[in-house]
Amino acid sequence: MIAKMTKYDFVLLSAAREDFLGRLQRLGLVDITVRDWEPSESERDMLLSVEEHRKAVERLSALAAQKDFRPGTPFDTGEEAFAKYREAVTESEELRGRIARLEKEAAEAEVWGDFSAEQLAALAANGVQLRFFSAYEADFDKQAPAWSEHHAVEAIATVEGVTYFVVAGAPGQEVLIDAQELKAPTAGADAKRAEADRARAELGSWEEVLARCAASIGKIAANGEAVGEQLQLSKAGSGSDRAADGTLTVLEGWAPEESAAEVDALLEEYPGVVWLKSRPTPEDDTPVLLKNNRFARLFELIGSMYALPKYGTVDLTPLFAPFYMLFFAICLNDAGYGLLLLAAGVALLLKGGEKLKRAAALTVVCGTATVLFGFYSNSFFGMEISAVPMFEGFHFLNFQQDFFSIALAMGVVQILLGMSVNIYTTSRLFGFRYALGTLGWFLLILSACLAGGLSMLDERWTIPGFTTSSPAFYAAVGVSLVLMLFFNSPGKNIFVNFGSGLWNTYNHITGILSDVLSYIRLFAIGLSGGVLAQVFNSLALGLTGLDGGISGPWWAVTLQILGASAILLVGHGINLFMSAISSFVHPMRLTFVEFYNNAGFEAATRVYEPLRKAKISEKDN
Repeated sequence: MIAKMTKYDFVLLSAAREDFLGRLQRLGLVDITVRDWEPSESERDMLLSVEEHRKAVERLSALAAQKDFRPGTPFDTGEEAFAKYREAVTESEELRGRIARLEKEAAEAEVWGDFSAEQLAALAANGVQLRFFSAYEADFDKQAPAWSEHHAVEAIATVEGVTYFVVAGAPGQEVLIDAQELKAPTAGADAKRAEADRARAELGSWEEVLARCAASIGKIAANGEAVGEQLQLSKAGSGSDRAADGTLTVLEGWAPEESAAEVDALLEEYPGVVWLKSRPTPEDDTPVLLKNNRFARLFELIGSMYALPKYGTVDLTPLFAPFYMLFFAICLNDAGYGLLLLAAGVALLLKGGEKLKRAAALTVVCGTATVLFGFYSNSFFGMEISAVPMFEGFHFLNFQQDFFSIALAMGVVQILLGMSVNIYTTSRLFGFRYALGTLGWFLLILSACLAGGLSMLDERWTIPGFTTSSPAFYAAVGVSLVLMLFFNSPGKNIFVNFGSGLWNTYNHITGILSDVLSYIRLFAIGLSGGVLAQVFNSLALGLTGLDGGISGPWWAVTLQILGASAILLVGHGINLFMSAISSFVHPMRLTFVEFYNNAGFEAATRVYEPLRKAKISEKDN
């Protein structure tokens, strides 16, 4: 559900604005409205600093997780640790680039042997300039005699079919040699490697600084949160209105209705602030805070990927949560795969961080549902559970034969639920008469499903006195048509309503039909994953010869089992990966497109984000 909000209007002296916002931040309950915020230069610097702190924590956490990591002595403050981190990163990257360049230059200088750069300079000072060339060995052997007639040519080395040679001449002398001229080396290979070793030693000292920074992750994170708090206050202050030539500041704030007493107590104690308290109106841009039970709260993670519902409408999270869980289980459709997901979720719950706990709990819930549905659909890693003697009398679902119509029925149920939410929301916001057109479509679909759809699922599910040929059904269809055609636009002429109703009928019919057919993907994805699992089982047994039973020498049987195990591991691993992605994405699509559309979902433009102090403490990790 959407938590009820209370609106506050504050008027205070501009000189007290910063202190007042600081008090609200320490309270941690009030969301300050900011309109058309354009960050100043200092605020942009703070935004950049917050992001740099986040990246620093991620990088240092990865460093601390390495097996050979040895933490250093923590820095005294987070500010010092972050400054040293930035310096160490900059210097380390420069040193790594220098080392790579020196190693390359050393490799290039290796072919010229041991020489002195000072001697090259002395020769140049005495009028002898050495120029460096390379050519394919065959070309050099062929043309060297001709080159030597006009120049002093000396071969230095031949490496991998390439000859490296020098030409001695006067400075500025034209050298007519058809070969690749190279840049003159500035030092020998040994000198370059010695310089690279000095750079590595310097890099090691900076890595020790990074180790100290990694031991100060908590302090760096706390410092980043402090910068974020400063940005939060600055943003709230810059978004306020000024009055009385700037001497007064006018602020708009929001707090959950259940927390209003705490906000009121702070305002009563704070001197020099005039405040008004009211309920939100439809014209207000009210921030949205969801408040659900423990089960539905897990699926807020899914809903937030699309958008939160607009304030004053219905939170659809508790309504789509059971469907999403069931649809996930149907798409994965294997008890063995569900057990693996369940185990992964439990492992994340036990060892994962605070941010992963909700995702881990969602994985546990969906994994459990998959185990139950997979068992009911008679599949355990592609094998039939009914083959186990203890389950011979259990009635399993024949997924391939029976689930096509069940998937369509599930689609109709969720779409009808969405339409009922749309009727409720429209009636509450605008009046019941504005929902009569949607009510007509709801009654038409519901009547058709009860009169004809139930008997299609099972002949025994026929409602006495309400079939497709009964007067009660015709009466229900008649009422539906009247509502659809004559009450779709309240306040307009009856003929306009009729024309509009006829115009929209085609769109509604094709739209609803398309929505219902979209639920076939539940059947298709669940079936494809199950078939692939059976195919990999057959491949594992057929390619290794185990389909004919276990026989032969022990070493041959061992090889067969190892080969089959490898095929099963790779095959089921690929199938689980692909099926898990499909099971995550396609139920989400059915939720956001089919269900949200029929429920008349309206997205919020603003999420409840109160001014608050960071929860992180300045303790080292």
